[in-house]
Amino acid sequence: MPKRYWWVIISYIIMQFSGILMAPLLLVTFEITRYQAVTYWAIISFILGLIVVLLLLRKDMQMTRSHEASRVGVAVAWSIIGVFMAYFSQGIAAMLEMQIFGIDPGSENTQNIMNIARATPLFLLVPAIIAPVLEEIIFRKIIFGQLYMRTNFFIAALISAFIFGIIHGEPQHILVYGSMGLVFAFLYVKTKRILVPIFVHAAMNSIVVLLQYNLTPEDIERMQKQLQDLQAIIFGF
Repeated sequence: MPKRYWWVIISYIIMQFSGILMAPLLLVTFEITRYQAVTYWAIISFILGLIVVLLLLRKDMQMTRSHEASRVGVAVAWSIIGVFMAYFSQGIAAMLEMQIFGIDPGSENTQNIMNIARATPLFLLVPAIIAPVLEEIIFRKIIFGQLYMRTNFFIAALISAFIFGIIHGEPQHILVYGSMGLVFAFLYVKTKRILVPIFVHAAMNSIVVLLQYNLTPEDIERMQKQLQDLQAIIFGF
């Protein structure tokens, strides 16, 4: 694996754990609460992380476009189709988790993100735009891409999707994250453009955060209950 890819992964890991040191530093430097310190540093660290990763990959961005890459029109079409594919696979995975393993469909990770976003709307930039760009570069372009060169699609996609699920801190929802990872990997291979899974990932996240941003916890709970009833009807038949 190219050295710059290792530096990208290291930068991503540092970004993820930098809050342990930097959030307390913000807390003692400025007159803010602990919650604000953690939130503000999360925004800063993701922005800095994105800048560093893009600088490390400037060589990749300067490379001549592969003749195998899909045309712009085809890439746009797959980007739109990919959103539906990702939501469909996520829905199937959620139903399997609930019916087979008895796992509730709600995501604690998503709820934590929305709680932060409601308190600090600027934080919406992280899950909607910055995180999808970083995650697709890390998990699809680098991890999946390097594994795909040495194994086959399913092994590379499953391993990268598994890591993708674990890194979100919700191993109980590994099927949901894994199904999304498989779709993103397919789109990357199909179009040979990392921008396609980035767009699909960002679109999914943006739709979720914008919808939930205007919903109360009671609305979300009611929608989850309706989803459970629908799943029970489907699997009952």
